[in-house]
Amino acid sequence: MDDQNNKPLDPETLDTKDISSAEDNEPLDKNVRLMSPGRMVMRRFFRSKLSVIGLIMIVSLFLFCWAGPLVFNTWGETQQDLTGKVEFTQQEVKYTVNGEEFSFIQVVETGKIINSLAEPNADHILGTDKDGRDVFTRLMYGGRISLMVSFIAVFAITLFGIVFGGIAGYFGGVVDNIIMRVCDILMCLPGFPILLIIGTLLDSVGVESQYRIYYLMAYLTLFSWPGTARLVRGQILSLREQEYMVAAEAMGYSVPRKIFKHLIPNVMPQLIVSMTLSLGSMILYEASLSYLNMGVRAPYAAWGTMINIVAEDPNILQNYFNVWGPPGICIIIAVLGFNFVGDGLRDALDPKMRR
Repeated sequence: MDDQNNKPLDPETLDTKDISSAEDNEPLDKNVRLMSPGRMVMRRFFRSKLSVIGLIMIVSLFLFCWAGPLVFNTWGETQQDLTGKVEFTQQEVKYTVNGEEFSFIQVVETGKIINSLAEPNADHILGTDKDGRDVFTRLMYGGRISLMVSFIAVFAITLFGIVFGGIAGYFGGVVDNIIMRVCDILMCLPGFPILLIIGTLLDSVGVESQYRIYYLMAYLTLFSWPGTARLVRGQILSLREQEYMVAAEAMGYSVPRKIFKHLIPNVMPQLIVSMTLSLGSMILYEASLSYLNMGVRAPYAAWGTMINIVAEDPNILQNYFNVWGPPGICIIIAVLGFNFVGDGLRDALDPKMRR
């Protein structure tokens, strides 16, 4: 064997022809180590620069939102800065006593005591909003709401999709038809008009502002799982006829074990990619709901709620980018980060990819 044959072979670039020839003629070199599927996926994922950038963006946002308040613990989420300058004006007050007129000068407070729309400074890194609340602090707490609600909604959608899609794909027949017709009905319902109605009902019931977004995201979860269910069903229809499923049938395994132990794990690569891409969409949904005043309301913060101030006061849009710009940038970073990671996972989990 020459020096070239003594070099370790890359499993990703090793063709079947090379393996067969090595088996026919001589054994492979001892230095050759076959890479596990999980390690191959991670290697392909981290080989993509966009995937790494997206992962860094997401991790940075999570550290900023959850660890940031521990480092920058100066202001609270709803705390107002009451150190603003107070303005006074003089007014002449006249009155009459026994037909004789008297007057005196009264000093009247006309300015607000809150430090409203302060410029960025040492006390307020990004300044304050119109209510005197620290924008930087609200940016961190608002990110917690936006990211947490999106993750909860996506995981709930995936759970519903796995259960109903797995049942429909495995049993087929009448069960499949019923579940798929329910999916068709849910996918035909208009989303935002129903959200407006639900928002009005929540107002009439008197639901507290910090909990409104959870009810609305529960609605989105309830009406968004059909897409995932269709994906799971389609994959299971093709997988249930495979040899290992015939063997599981011959072994007498129970139906839940065959679905959730043998079929669903083979669908997980596609589900992981779908979940990652859906996270970006959910963040946009939450931001849109908050912007329409249907999500988290003041004094509590969410990225969409912080941008909603622009719709209420055009002066802030023109002159105070530090108030509405940072939450918009965070939304862009989060959506791009999840999309980059989703694209990287899709390529890494594709067995046909050789780069």
